[in-house]
Amino acid sequence: MVAVTPETGPGTALGTDGPDGTATPADLGGQLAAAFDAAVAAEERVEPRDWMPEEYRASLVRQMAQHAHSEIIGMQPEANWITRAPSLRRKAILMAKVQDEAGHGLYLYSAAETLGTSRDELLDKLHAGRQKYSSIFNYPTLTWADVGAIGWLVDGAAITNQVPLCRCSYGPYARAMVRICKEESFHQRQGYELLLALSQGTEAQHAMAQDAVDRWWWPSLMMFGPPDDESAHSAQSMAWRIKRHSNDELRQRFVDIAVPQAKALGLTLPDPDLKWNEERGHHDFGAIDWTEFWNVLKGNGPCNEERIGRRRRAHEEGAWVRDAAAAYAEKHTVTHAENAGAQAGESAGKIEEARV
Repeated sequence: MVAVTPETGPGTALGTDGPDGTATPADLGGQLAAAFDAAVAAEERVEPRDWMPEEYRASLVRQMAQHAHSEIIGMQPEANWITRAPSLRRKAILMAKVQDEAGHGLYLYSAAETLGTSRDELLDKLHAGRQKYSSIFNYPTLTWADVGAIGWLVDGAAITNQVPLCRCSYGPYARAMVRICKEESFHQRQGYELLLALSQGTEAQHAMAQDAVDRWWWPSLMMFGPPDDESAHSAQSMAWRIKRHSNDELRQRFVDIAVPQAKALGLTLPDPDLKWNEERGHHDFGAIDWTEFWNVLKGNGPCNEERIGRRRRAHEEGAWVRDAAAAYAEKHTVTHAENAGAQAGESAGKIEEARV
């Protein structure tokens, strides 16, 4: 990639079209952009100190912030069931999963900070409603089976969407996704295993599992975003190699994976139009209610106010922890500097004594 260094300034080989033989800002900007596009097309990774178009940076901040927000908001629907898990084993699994989601949010906020933004700024925008999170988390978890449906369907959709991000053109995002995807595979598997246990249990347990799948199937398909012809960012993100596949391609891939898994679970996906298309080599599926999608995205879902209200409250109640951590870090920095100064003075004194 083209790093921003003195060597990439006016008067370098990047351009000499100015009146005195140096590159004009416009010339330099155009050549940097061309070099950037060529590097991305050649599958080179963009790193934080590399030159990048402002639009690329802004697109990454938007996507990574939304992803990070989704991870921490996504803790809420399932955390509600930790105290009501049916066994100690299930409780331990669910606690581990919710803890993972918090960690994923931290990985992603850290990656976003390499682009010049700050965690506080991103959280302020989330709390003010100026940045979004995945609409899937604005639906309620009504029964224990919902924990399984979220693991199997929601985390399964997340894996389908996120595995290609391990090859994202922006290095810090891609590296964060490698670890996140490994942990998401555990999340998906525990959800599948939970639904399998319920499906093979009593009639009431099977009915509860089926009801959860009925409610989470369509929102899971909406997770991939609007259709390609209505997506404002998808095409440009693919051109920059931030995304590798379109929304509709990923949605189709997820459906093809989920259908045989549902059969193995003994559960029915709630779509009468779902069938195999031999000619396409894919499953056909029914029309998605995009009116519902946009309505939830605008803040009118069943749990929008509850989710963001709890997030704001948690942030406010955690202020003392952040303040204490900042005070400790400042004290540690001052102490370290004082110790370093004392050691330097002592070393200088010993050197002077040796000279004498």
